Amino acid sequence: MVVVRAPRRFRLGLGAAVVVGLVAVSVAVGIGLLSRATVPEGITVSPSPRTSGSAVSAGAVYAHVLGEVAKPGLYVLDDGARVAEALAAAGGTLPTADLAAVNLARTVADGEQILVPAVGTAGAAPGAAGGSGAAGGGAAGGLVDLNTADVAALDQLPRIGPALAQRIIDWRTANGRFTSVDDLLGVSGIGEKMLAGIRDLVRV
Repeated sequence: MVVVRAPRRFRLGLGAAVVVGLVAVSVAVGIGLLSRATVPEGITVSPSPRTSGSAVSAGAVYAHVLGEVAKPGLYVLDDGARVAEALAAAGGTLPTADLAAVNLARTVADGEQILVPAVGTAGAAPGAAGGSGAAGGGAAGGLVDLNTADVAALDQLPRIGPALAQRIIDWRTANGRFTSVDDLLGVSGIGEKMLAGIRDLVRV
């Protein structure tokens, strides 16, 4: 009986082709899993005009804009973007928007929800206005949110006048979001005694 052996070069080529095929399948499956895990189904992430629809950079921040804007939704903004840019990315505000309740110059924090209230509803309970995170500073349970409150909201706290309220906002702008109520001790003019008097009235 004559045994015909395949040329060695052919055997090596077949093995290499099998390996390449397996690698290609693995890569395709991996890409499919990653694409499905990027954004939950039903959620649309829209880039701001500054991102030009390109890939999201490492320094990008996500902001949920809702309320009296043309296109409420989740937007990707450049790190350091202001609230005004977030509203512009959402198509601008509606004629019913109460812009006096929104600090347009404030830096947007990653994961923030920006609620633009309608005129006459800035002081309403967050649940009635569509969720927490109102730019005026309202929060669940009636507490003032240190990360979203404006001067008017902070001024309502005991012993916090307009000047000190502005210093709290200045600290937030310079240092980023408050991660703890105790961070108020870093604001000039706030000591342990004053903090104790407002601790139960604020949140982060």
